[in-house]
Amino acid sequence: MTEKSFEKAAFAGGCFWCMVKPFKEWEGIHDVLSGYMGGHVDNPTYEDVKKGDSGHLEVVEITFDPAVFPYEKLLDIFWQQIDPTDADGQFQDRGHSYSTAIFYYTDEQRQIAEASKEKLGASGTFSKPIVTPIRVAETFYRAEEYHQDYYEKEREHYEMDRAQSGRDEFIAGHWS
Repeated sequence: MTEKSFEKAAFAGGCFWCMVKPFKEWEGIHDVLSGYMGGHVDNPTYEDVKKGDSGHLEVVEITFDPAVFPYEKLLDIFWQQIDPTDADGQFQDRGHSYSTAIFYYTDEQRQIAEASKEKLGASGTFSKPIVTPIRVAETFYRAEEYHQDYYEKEREHYEMDRAQSGRDEFIAGHWS
């Protein structure tokens, strides 16, 4: 398989540590990287982003083979990892850098994402409006190496942080 058959997708879903694992272990997913997107500072650091100085969101950038794992399935996974009705962060992580967004790389991705968001809004799954924006992808800045695959490198800390966040209870309460 050539590199040309791969596409990119990027999602902001709060803490990027919690967004890697749900995508990582599927056939057709080539890579999932933690990083930053959507801000106004070149080469932001984790500290810049966390403080809110850069305007970036924590994101995961996914390289995938759409013939094996279509973009629609990525969106289904994304929606089931977040609270799409919360514009001020995700779970215990508050502030702009932890807000949600779908970043599209092509007009086709934009159209599919808009249809997916509309379908979710009409589904009755949530009692409040879906506020996750759909934005054009900008420069992706890879996060520092210690953030990559954090759920594997620092399993105990990752599991403790995730358990305290309320994310799993929210997911269980909205998705079967």
